[in-house]
Amino acid sequence: MVSDSRPDSAGRSPADIYDEQFVPALFRQWGPVLCDAAQVRRGQQVLDVACGTGALTLALADRVGPEGAVHGLDASPQMLAVAGRKVARIAWVHGRAEALPFGDAAFDAVLSQFGLMFFEGRVAGLREMQRVLRPGGRLAVAVCDALARSAGYAALDALLERLFGPSVAGAFRAPFALGDEQRLLALCAQAGIRDAQVVRREGTVRFASVEALVSTERACVWTLGGLLDDGQFEQLLREARLEFAPFVNAGGQVAFTMPALLICASK
Repeated sequence: MVSDSRPDSAGRSPADIYDEQFVPALFRQWGPVLCDAAQVRRGQQVLDVACGTGALTLALADRVGPEGAVHGLDASPQMLAVAGRKVARIAWVHGRAEALPFGDAAFDAVLSQFGLMFFEGRVAGLREMQRVLRPGGRLAVAVCDALARSAGYAALDALLERLFGPSVAGAFRAPFALGDEQRLLALCAQAGIRDAQVVRREGTVRFASVEALVSTERACVWTLGGLLDDGQFEQLLREARLEFAPFVNAGGQVAFTMPALLICASK
C-alpha cells in the first residue's frame, strides 16, 4: 500500500519502483502458490485484496481464464494506476480491505498477498474477506514469515540497527510483523474464520546486485522511504557489499531465502 506519491529523480512513482523492482525480485513467484492454496479454477469469480500493481491478480486471471472474472482491490490510487496498464479484463477497484465494496458471498475465492501486515484493522480485513466469500469458497492470505527465517533480510536488519539505530531498523521490520503462526490463527479466530490452517512455503529473493537491493529498500515507502539521506545511503551500500558477500554469486546477483506463512481456510 503506497502512502507517498512523490516520484524519484527519474520521474518514477513509488508504485513504479515497486512494480519494476519488488515484483520480479520477490512477489511474482507467489502468484501461482496462492492460486494453488485457494484451489482457484477456470471460470471462477475471484478477488485479490491489497492487490498492489497486480502480481497475484495477473496469476489469478491466467488461472480462471476468460470464462472467469477477477477483481483487484487496493487502497492506493498510484498502485492501481500502474496495475491498470496491464490487463483490461481485470476489474481494478479502489477501496479498503476493512470495508470491501462488494456484496456478501460474491466470490468463489478471496486472496491477499503480503498486504495483511499493513492493514489498519487486520481482524476487520479478514472478517470482510470471509464475508464476501461464498459458502464452500476458499481463502488464502500470505504474509512474510519471521525475519529470523530469512538470512539475507536478517543481515540487512542487523546492519541497519548497527549503523542507524533501532528506529530505522524498526521501520524495516514492519513487513515481518505477522511472521508467527499462533498470532495468525488468533487473528483468524477473532475474525470468525473457522478451521484456518497456517502453512509455511519457501520463496527466494533475487536482485541483480547489492546496490539494486539496497536502492529498492531505500525507496520503499512502507519501511525505509525518506529515512536515509544520500550520505547514509552511501554508507549503507558500502557496508552492505561486505555483509551480503555470502549471498552474492560470481555474476554479482543476490539471492537468499524468504519464506512466507499462508493462511488457508474454507467457508
